[in-house]
Amino acid sequence: MKIVYIDLAKGFRNLAIAVLTLVTTSCQATIPPFVVRHLGNDHGIVQLKTNNKLLLLPIEESAPEARVNVMQNQKNVSTLHVRLAVNNIDYYVPFDLSNLDIPALAINVQNVPDSALCWRSFELADEFDTQNRESHRPVYHFTPPYGWMNDPNGMVYKDGTYHLFYQYNPYGSMWGNMHWGHATSQDLVSWQHQPVAISPDDLGAIFSGSCVVDKNNTAGFGKDAIVALYTSAGERQTQSLAYSIDNGKSFSKYEGNPVLTSEAPDFRDPKVIWYEPTETWIMILAVGQEMQFFSSANLKDWTYESSFGEGHGAHGGVWECPDLIEVHIEGSNNKEWVLLCNINPGGPFGGSATQYFIGDFNGKVFNNHSPELTKWMDYGKDHYATVTWSNAPDNRHIAIAWMSNWQYANQVPTKQFRSANSIPRDLSLVNKEGNLILKSTPSPELEILRGEASNKRSFTVNKDYNIDKLLDNNKGLYEIVMTIKNKDAEFIGFRLFNSQGEEVDFCYNLIEGNFSMNRANSGDVSFSKEFPITTIAPIGKTDEITLRIFADKSSLELFMNDGEYVMTNLVFPSTPYNRANFYSKGGNYEVTSFDVYSL
Repeated sequence: MKIVYIDLAKGFRNLAIAVLTLVTTSCQATIPPFVVRHLGNDHGIVQLKTNNKLLLLPIEESAPEARVNVMQNQKNVSTLHVRLAVNNIDYYVPFDLSNLDIPALAINVQNVPDSALCWRSFELADEFDTQNRESHRPVYHFTPPYGWMNDPNGMVYKDGTYHLFYQYNPYGSMWGNMHWGHATSQDLVSWQHQPVAISPDDLGAIFSGSCVVDKNNTAGFGKDAIVALYTSAGERQTQSLAYSIDNGKSFSKYEGNPVLTSEAPDFRDPKVIWYEPTETWIMILAVGQEMQFFSSANLKDWTYESSFGEGHGAHGGVWECPDLIEVHIEGSNNKEWVLLCNINPGGPFGGSATQYFIGDFNGKVFNNHSPELTKWMDYGKDHYATVTWSNAPDNRHIAIAWMSNWQYANQVPTKQFRSANSIPRDLSLVNKEGNLILKSTPSPELEILRGEASNKRSFTVNKDYNIDKLLDNNKGLYEIVMTIKNKDAEFIGFRLFNSQGEEVDFCYNLIEGNFSMNRANSGDVSFSKEFPITTIAPIGKTDEITLRIFADKSSLELFMNDGEYVMTNLVFPSTPYNRANFYSKGGNYEVTSFDVYSL
């Protein structure tokens, strides 16, 4: 009989080590980096257990907005309104944790059912991938890295840098959580994303406004400080001030905010200019369906001067985003004041658009010289919230617009981001048949985008003429420059189209003197019944027209006769338009030049 001796102490010790190792490994594998506690009534708290830099929020665009309070040591430090995923995840957006104390942090979430997908789908990370995944994301038009963008605002030039601020929602690709996003450029073409400039506070979300360079230190923040005036959108809309003494890298909010209040429900979008004759700051505010003018010596204390609006222009909706500039008249030494006025709804083709008035301004009152006329800055459907750069070099007036329309801006077929800006345009006045009009010419900096040109010989269009290929390896980024001289045609037309049969139809009706762009069959138009439309510009009758067309992944911007008439429209083709068909009715015409530049 063989006797086996067992060291029970050693055996139990090894067993205990094995069990402990198993338990430890299992816990490491299953304990999540955050803990969710449900408090009832669609209310829960998320507490983090690691020190990552970012909390990734799962978004479902069809979900209702959740109220997310970020709590630090039991105190609310910020409130977000986020469409947290209930049934599906459309995409993630990051929330920055780097300046928060993680052990003392709690994410208090309201209005989300306990069964919602988001509770088990939050993620933590140290980086957020912003690599483009959208086939319709523009290439040479400015877009946010992710999230939603609408009005450009606060644009200012200082020390060789163009600053572009814009209405920004970093927590989803639909409107909400308004911040001032920020980007910079030295050439108006290449943009560098910068950190968010101004974030919401107890006074409300950060709506549109403007920036000035305080060259004379009138506000007391320092010579050449950049001073921002913006709308705080809380219970009421009030005007607030922030300033930067590091060339726009960071802003400090003025402790005396708000600097201007009103009982009017729509009281927003301050544009501030320096009026040299009286050495006074002037603020123009959009108030319902009028513009109000205020004056100040120090950017802090404001005095009401006058109102403008009743009996002038279009009044189909609320007036927004004003601008006031003194513009040179081409061919003379004279200038006139131009008041830009954005309106929503009430545009000529539905939804939002930009109208303008030409007149004189004495530092207190604006006087419109053509009260019987309504003048539109752009005859497309996707050109809104137009404003100009403050302090631009060489006395230029450089404008940029939000390239969308409130009728469908939240529904366009992109997810990672929504909305782009128009290309920058230099503004001037031109006398056309005894009437002054505001001309928008593509800013000359855009020519640095041009690649090799494809030059087509001149050709005559007698009923039909085809160009089978605009460019080799066409990625949808190009500029077309052409001149058309009429012989005896009644209709001059051409189509840009692709291999899928998607097309945009341009037509000059010489009988009625108008030029149209039809995007009804341009690609994806399914997201809104307001999108497939023909837009029309009343260019009058002429035997010769010049056209420049800027094509990007999801837009066409048409400039007629050096910008006397402009038409900006979004398009969402499945592949680039790389063919052209010219047609005529009632006679012939000649295309005397036709150049295509890859961009």
